[in-house]
Amino acid sequence: MTQVPSSDSLKKRWYRIIFETKTPAGKWFDMILLILILISVVVVIMESMAPVNRQYGKWLRTIEWIITLAFTVEYIIRIMVVRKPFRYIFSFYGIIDFLAVIPTYIGLFLAGTHSMVVIRALRLLRIFRIMKFNRYMDEGSIIARALIASRRKIAVFLFGVFTVVIIIGTLMHLIEGPENGFSNIPRGIYWSIVTLTTVGYGDLYPATTAGRFIASFVMILGYAIIAVPTGIVTAEMSRNKENGNTRKCQQCGKQHHQDHARYCNRCGTRLPES
Repeated sequence: MTQVPSSDSLKKRWYRIIFETKTPAGKWFDMILLILILISVVVVIMESMAPVNRQYGKWLRTIEWIITLAFTVEYIIRIMVVRKPFRYIFSFYGIIDFLAVIPTYIGLFLAGTHSMVVIRALRLLRIFRIMKFNRYMDEGSIIARALIASRRKIAVFLFGVFTVVIIIGTLMHLIEGPENGFSNIPRGIYWSIVTLTTVGYGDLYPATTAGRFIASFVMILGYAIIAVPTGIVTAEMSRNKENGNTRKCQQCGKQHHQDHARYCNRCGTRLPES
């Protein structure tokens, strides 16, 4: 007589398939998942093209709903097989998985939200875990730590830029006036932001000599300002890299351990905190 597997064994089996990539079934599951994500993103892009949508819109929507239902079932199964469902739901990947499903259902009630399905492209981040690109993850963590460590400096910098664009926008409103398109201070601020960031749409520009002088100053200032946050983050990344490289094993003297490593990869001794 065939023994019926218990619910616990089924949950463990599905957990290994969905959350682990060491087994062949887990690798196939993740690869199929990535293929469906790519198909879904391509379908949404094609739907936005009027000629294609007129001719193949019905088929594209059918494919989209099939993939959405598959993702919905997958999301529910993920919640069912984990030991702590709320921990998964509010985790980084849990939130992305939810956002990958919900736009299609919201599109039934709110027009124009269907295109937000392209959020599913974020699920492609799983490829780093599937392909075990640990080095890429390490480099990504270095950038993330550098941004977090630089947040106060960047906040002060952005506050300074915000103050500058308000002053410049107000000056341009007073100098150029409504006759040259600077009808109010917000429009002047818009122009100063566009010019300071070196975007320069050209829909609003000064006509007076004084206004052009200020515009020239703002353009030159824009190139200088771009270098500031880059230098802040670069310096912090270099500092983090140096701290990681100086982590030395007290037992065997091995250096240059990975940032997330807790134990020496030569002798297994616990490493000092960085």
